[in-house]
Amino acid sequence: MIEFLKDSTFTVNEVISKAVGVTKRNYFSIATLCFLMFITSNASGLMAFFLNDVSKGLSILMAFIFVMFYFTINLSLFRYIFHLLDDEDHDVSIVSTIPTKRQIIRFLVATLYFMLCILGVYILVTVIGFPFVLAGIAVEKVSNVAIPVGMVAVFITWIRISFFPFFIIDKNLGPFASIKYSLATTRGNFTKIFLLLLVLGGFYILCLFFGFIHWPVVAFFVNVLSSFIIVPLSSVALTIAYRKMIGEYKGEEEPDIIHNIV
Repeated sequence: MIEFLKDSTFTVNEVISKAVGVTKRNYFSIATLCFLMFITSNASGLMAFFLNDVSKGLSILMAFIFVMFYFTINLSLFRYIFHLLDDEDHDVSIVSTIPTKRQIIRFLVATLYFMLCILGVYILVTVIGFPFVLAGIAVEKVSNVAIPVGMVAVFITWIRISFFPFFIIDKNLGPFASIKYSLATTRGNFTKIFLLLLVLGGFYILCLFFGFIHWPVVAFFVNVLSSFIIVPLSSVALTIAYRKMIGEYKGEEEPDIIHNIV
């Protein structure tokens, strides 16, 4: 177990080190796309709020448009990072990284599958706990165990299938196939991904901590630092982690779900 953690830590260090190098050399272009995502996310909330009193239908329509715009920028960011990893010496315009309509539709459908998988896992844990209630165990006791177990199961599922956008952009796979490949390639890599997310999410944890102890100014500066440094770095690091996992993947045919759950 100790050797496994050492190997995992080494891999995370390698990914972070490479991500820092790529981000430093191309910071402004990557940060620009991240900033557009930030503006779009906040503008959608403000627009929906102001239009809510004017027309609820118009508010929903504008929110949908902004969400679509946000997803498009997000996928463009991944395509741009793929270009940097494959051919960093040649410039590419951000416009040329815009995903195709088919890729956007596949991403939306895969996102729906993603949410259904998360919901299905939580429901499954709940169903497993139901016989204990029938056996006479108090509902409160079953809930105290089932809810934390369900949250852990959802978290693990989220990490295992959250790489599906990369397969849509990089391999041009369909929605369900991208979910299955994400599940297959992350098999055996959960600890590495978790450690990577833990390192990248350190600033978010610090921000929450300073907010909890009522240091709003410090929390604000940590949040700003995170938005302009950690978010671009995270996008690059996760893309590199994907490339590393897909490079080590030995499967040839389209994987199934049953044999890749554990």
